Amino acid sequence: MEVNWFRVIIGRLFWLLLACLLAGLALGQPAWALVIGLSGYLGWTLYQMQRFQHWLHNRPGDPPPETTGMWGEIFDGIYHMQRRDKRARARLQSVIERIQTSTAALSDAVVVLDKDGHLEWWNHSAERLLGLRAPDDSGQHVHNLLRDPRFVEYFDRGSYREPLDIPSPLNISTWLQYNITRYGNGERLMLVRDVTRLHNLEQMRKDFVANVSHELRTPLTVVVGYLETMIDSDDGSNPRWLRPLHQMQQQARRMQSLLNDLLMLSRLETSEARAEEKPVNIDLMLPGIRKDALALSGERQHNITLECTTQARIMGLETELRSAISNLVYNAVKYTQDGGQIHISWSQDDRGARLSVSDNGPGIAQEHLHRLTERFYRVDSSRNSTTGGTGLGLAIVKHVLMRHQGELQITSTLGQGSTFSCVFPAERLI
Repeated sequence: MEVNWFRVIIGRLFWLLLACLLAGLALGQPAWALVIGLSGYLGWTLYQMQRFQHWLHNRPGDPPPETTGMWGEIFDGIYHMQRRDKRARARLQSVIERIQTSTAALSDAVVVLDKDGHLEWWNHSAERLLGLRAPDDSGQHVHNLLRDPRFVEYFDRGSYREPLDIPSPLNISTWLQYNITRYGNGERLMLVRDVTRLHNLEQMRKDFVANVSHELRTPLTVVVGYLETMIDSDDGSNPRWLRPLHQMQQQARRMQSLLNDLLMLSRLETSEARAEEKPVNIDLMLPGIRKDALALSGERQHNITLECTTQARIMGLETELRSAISNLVYNAVKYTQDGGQIHISWSQDDRGARLSVSDNGPGIAQEHLHRLTERFYRVDSSRNSTTGGTGLGLAIVKHVLMRHQGELQITSTLGQGSTFSCVFPAERLI
């Protein structure tokens, strides 16, 4: 049962003053009796406060001094709160120690940074992979320790949807992958993983594709040349060979197209020719692409419309941008039914510029959308074989946009059509 100490104090003070007043009347000094009584009560209160202050500052872990009344309740209440807080701190410390122990055992580096980018804590793997030293580097800004311009740009950009792969600051032959996650009040958790093996395998794949494509190009050119010669020199004396020769020529040209796409992908992945970038007029490029698309459509009679609401130019490589946009438009022509509607638009807003290609074709199921930019991925392999697609067009578009800090957005509804949009950031516009 909770005691109403205010009423208790008022009651005790009333009886004390009454007793002092009666004693003062008996002695003929009621005023002095009241002063002495109040002074005694005040002195006792100050004494309890002094004991309380001495206990809190000098002996906080010991049991409280023995006393009665309201001060006894205060001492006991504070003491119980201290014990509860001590048990809670012990539990939290135990959890922190377990987390630190388990994190220290990880082969990946774990670094905790405050909202300003200063190092607060890291595990042993961070010392091995990043060269951090405890306690010297504690409180240092991450830029003072990891000075690679690519990391500085990635860290300051604040968008960590994609990881960053760069060489290790300790060994250029070791490749590290940085993943940063925000939490709390702007603090950041940085995970660093050694991806040297994966990087080397990826590099081997790129080199293999580039070398094989390059080596196959010359013999294939010879084959196509001889096939054209044989077809052109046919005098009709042996008509049964004409159809096989045309089929061989068709498949050889399709293989040439595949090799050209592979070589372009390889060049996009390996080249860093950013010095060649120039302002590109997309609005002047689109009419030519539309004209080529109409020629590709031919007797299929697609209705291809063009809408340009901006004359903004993009800083980039014209050949790459033309290839990406052409791939989107030609895909729309290939996969839209005869007489279908295809709309090309070039627009701008506060966030950047957008090149969209929309059609009213058969559409694409949602489960396929996230894989469309993979190499050789086909929603319908039989449909691709009839249209002559290589399965590399959207992969080329994705890599071109990545080199221009852009993004490919795809929306589609079965039976209603699809929209492929190239979104460029505002900093790319001129």
